[in-house]
Amino acid sequence: MRSTLRALTGALALTTAAFAAAPAIADGEVNIYSYRQPFLIQPLLDAFTAQTGVKTNVIFASKGLGERIAAEGNNSPADVLLTVDIGRLDGAKQLGISQPVNSDVVNENIPQQFRDPDGHWVGLTNRARVIYASKDRVDQESITYEELADPKWKGRICTRSGQHVYTIGLIASMVAHHGAEKTEEWLAGVRDNLARKPTGNDRAQVKAIFAGECDISLGNTYYMGKMQTNDKEPEQKEWADSVRILFPNSEDRGSHVNLAGVVLAKHAPNQDNAVQLIEFLSSPEAQKIYAETNFEYPVTPGVEVSERVQSWGELKPDDLSLADIAKNRKTASELVDTVGFDDGPAS
Repeated sequence: MRSTLRALTGALALTTAAFAAAPAIADGEVNIYSYRQPFLIQPLLDAFTAQTGVKTNVIFASKGLGERIAAEGNNSPADVLLTVDIGRLDGAKQLGISQPVNSDVVNENIPQQFRDPDGHWVGLTNRARVIYASKDRVDQESITYEELADPKWKGRICTRSGQHVYTIGLIASMVAHHGAEKTEEWLAGVRDNLARKPTGNDRAQVKAIFAGECDISLGNTYYMGKMQTNDKEPEQKEWADSVRILFPNSEDRGSHVNLAGVVLAKHAPNQDNAVQLIEFLSSPEAQKIYAETNFEYPVTPGVEVSERVQSWGELKPDDLSLADIAKNRKTASELVDTVGFDDGPAS
């Protein structure tokens, strides 16, 4: 308990220090807590400020932001939470840190299936959970998620932790399609086919394919674009060039997709500016920036994906309700532990 309190106290101190130079309640500002890395969202924020004159203040962290807002309570400086994955979007709602976004602009721009039924979160972009396959060692041009449990892949699969939000989302979608019992059997089969214990991020899996440690991996689509254009770490271009993307289940229900989205904080001190930001992020202009700079799939109808994303192949998205996925996340997490997925193939 003491360590938890110390962690929360430290989080509060960090937040206070970060916004000390810019009071939370001020005209022309909006305070953003973001799970999305600053370099990913900066082009969008720059465009928003240029259009509206509203200054953006950003706090970034890879985890714990929802809990931080909850701990700050009524005094939280957060106006919006930018996050990835339906789990974190729905999690913010369950934490009680969100409020409905009441905006005709958002409702017109974002289709209903990409918005919380009660308005507590708004989806902004899609990303697909796909298979990265070695160009040299994998000949087939199609694959299914179910096939990952086939013994032919024994010792050939790499992936990140089963408890990561991206993996949980995929497993939750399998539960929604097949039920818990069949998903447990499938997950045990995938575990047995792993080349190593789950470790690293999605790019690390592609690096492992390049190094010959495995032949296929699970990953989000946009990482291909990030690797292909990484001038600071050009070795990542070599990793990307060693694989191609296979869109699972393209011949039946379609590939699992998940959302990046935004939440309006319950006690947003700059609520009008926050809603203005959310409206901007839902606009065709912002969606085009997402598509071009982040290699993601816009959710606003009529906005085209980038040429680079088009070059990877056609995405047929699974139309499974994201609300149904969220309902199965707890079961998915329990199944990961039940089969000892993160213990690796020897478990």
